[in-house]
Amino acid sequence: MANLMVKTPDGKTRTVALLKRITSIGRGSDNDVQLEDERVPESALHIMFDGKDYQVGGGTDFLVNGKKRAEAVLTTNDVIQVGSSELTFGTGSAPLAAPALARGGNRDSISQNPDAATVEQPGTVNREMAALKRLTVFSERLLGTYELDKLLEGLMDEVIDITRADKGFLILMESNQLRVKVARNLSRENIEDAVERVSDSIVAKVVRTQKALIISDALDDPEFNASESVVNLKLLSVMCAPLSHKGEVFGLIYLGNDRLVNRFEQKSLDTLTIFASQASLLLQNAILVSELKLDNVELKKKLEDQQYGDIVGSAQAMREVYKRVDKISPTDISVLITGETGTGKELIAREIHRRSPRVKGPFVTINCGAIPENLLESELFGHVKGAFTGAVATKPGKFQAAIGGTLFLDEIGEMPLQLQVKLLRALQEKVVYKVGDNRGEAVDIRVVCATNKNLEEEVKKNAFREDLYFRINVVTLKLPPLRERGDDILVLAKFFISKYAREFNGRAKGFTPSCTVAMKKYGWPGNIRELENRLKKAVVLADKPLLTPEDLDLRPENLDPIMPLAMAKEEFQKRYINEVLERNNGNRTKTAKDLGVDPRTIFRHLEKLEAEKTGKVLAPDPEFDEA
Repeated sequence: MANLMVKTPDGKTRTVALLKRITSIGRGSDNDVQLEDERVPESALHIMFDGKDYQVGGGTDFLVNGKKRAEAVLTTNDVIQVGSSELTFGTGSAPLAAPALARGGNRDSISQNPDAATVEQPGTVNREMAALKRLTVFSERLLGTYELDKLLEGLMDEVIDITRADKGFLILMESNQLRVKVARNLSRENIEDAVERVSDSIVAKVVRTQKALIISDALDDPEFNASESVVNLKLLSVMCAPLSHKGEVFGLIYLGNDRLVNRFEQKSLDTLTIFASQASLLLQNAILVSELKLDNVELKKKLEDQQYGDIVGSAQAMREVYKRVDKISPTDISVLITGETGTGKELIAREIHRRSPRVKGPFVTINCGAIPENLLESELFGHVKGAFTGAVATKPGKFQAAIGGTLFLDEIGEMPLQLQVKLLRALQEKVVYKVGDNRGEAVDIRVVCATNKNLEEEVKKNAFREDLYFRINVVTLKLPPLRERGDDILVLAKFFISKYAREFNGRAKGFTPSCTVAMKKYGWPGNIRELENRLKKAVVLADKPLLTPEDLDLRPENLDPIMPLAMAKEEFQKRYINEVLERNNGNRTKTAKDLGVDPRTIFRHLEKLEAEKTGKVLAPDPEFDEA
């Protein structure tokens, strides 16, 4: 009997007998061979037996005897490597176990016990393999299209043809109710009044037992001949097989024959059972992709509501930013945009420019932290010929280039102190002086600045001029980090995957449920820029329509650790009090009133913050400190 010797990265070794026609391999618990290996996808490989050879294949990269293969026929002692696991193929003299058939008209299950199994006859193997090959050809033909309606009709046409049925019905679970989605006849035509042609009692039993059922003559069957639906429909021969996923029935294939000479036999049920088990995965993928298409349509509608210019997102904190942008854009007031790196500060600056009267003028950007100190002044204000070595011609600076428009000074906190003096003078007088020139030039521009630093702290450390800080910080726009924007993470992720799938002709269409959870758990220290770059890479490299956590490098070890509930509550309370204090401009009494707490609670909170900064140990206060 064929078997696999499985060796996982933890050094454990076990031998698994290959008892089924198709053996699934992967990290997921629903596989026939489960691999405890983080590098292996949920569903990685399958090994199929065609009555003669064992063939390995799948949508995941794997090696056979050290060589990369898409598929391969296995011989004794071949070593399959997937992830960090090794699978050694072996054969024996015992015959392969066949599906055990129940006595009488019903099929109970496929036995996994070789001693209890019967030996498969060659004719049955050929029929099963013919059904599998038809399903394989059918799935390859539909791969990449996943048009659900055509898929369902085509699936029923195939199964009617293979089982020699007169008619077939595909029934799927929707909102906890079974509904007939497709009803076809032998001529590949849709059947009218499909719901009235299906026996409720037969369907109910298959759903309850989760086992395939065959009735050669329903009117003579002691279990069903009294059923109202069987009598009314004058049913002759019926087969019904469940479609299941992870142990849950999500649909049924129901077949009928009305001719006495064409009654279903046990071999027909064997074929249907194999077909249904493989079709379940195909249907699950198709349904999931169909839902993704609907999601994309809804996403486009949502984007109209959740998009502010080129900015995507509708978190409350972002809506507050949008309101401020609407108010300040028509003016020339100085704006300081703050926030962590990658939060979209330049996009906000562009939106301010786009909504201002200066929209027809230029939008000029300069990163103050990306230019060497000795060249930054020349980049800002320009220089005259001969002002320094290499100044072979007079050149205007960014200030002159932005006349009539907006100048965006990114990372203003990185500007050297000596240059800050000249910048302050330029902003106050709206006159700039080229390097090497004592003649001023008037500039009519609006200046918007941005930083990921806390400039107040920089002022205290004498690393940033206080007068310049107050000059550029007339209005502050604080951008929230991505981890605090809730469902905006998923909206942005869907936006980027749609954008880059079109740009790079990628196959990725959406995310697995585990990937969605991982994205929401991850802290995103690089914020939107990190999310965009990870998705861009995943779209280019992914081979499947649904991205997994592994595609985004969001492995469990990369996610933020789970905090105890008490600590999480304390962190939330601390952050929330700080937000309300900021909204109330530091007014402690009003903050206490808004929060419905004693003012001493706010004072105690501020004492704790100061103690954390200075390293001082506070004496416990039993009235306000939790035990």
